[in-house]
Amino acid sequence: QVQLVESGGGLVQAGGSLRLSCAASGTILFSIKPMGWNRQAPGKQRELVASITAGGSADYADSVKGRFTISRVNAKKTVYLQMDSLKLEDTAVYFCNVVLSSSQSLWGQGTQVTVSS
Repeated sequence: QVQLVESGGGLVQAGGSLRLSCAASGTILFSIKPMGWNRQAPGKQRELVASITAGGSADYADSVKGRFTISRVNAKKTVYLQMDSLKLEDTAVYFCNVVLSSSQSLWGQGTQVTVSS
């Protein structure tokens, strides 16, 4: 079975940085799959914050542009989210996901990021 596991979350002061990791395991053609990072903050809908194609092209939500960087290391079956200049409003549970096919998606269980003043 394919599984995604997020790590790297924690408590950080505003203006600080964290790097999240999402590691895939199981049988998956990781290198050809687009990956994404999503978050859900208290009282808000889940939103896509960053995505990266198999070729390494990245897109970001306006709220994180210039502060977050998504990357991938295919040999490690891992996608990263470098988060800099963190703000209070970045507090959320962060999830990674992959679209396996047009009919099947896979999500991790999330990692908590809490930004304090």
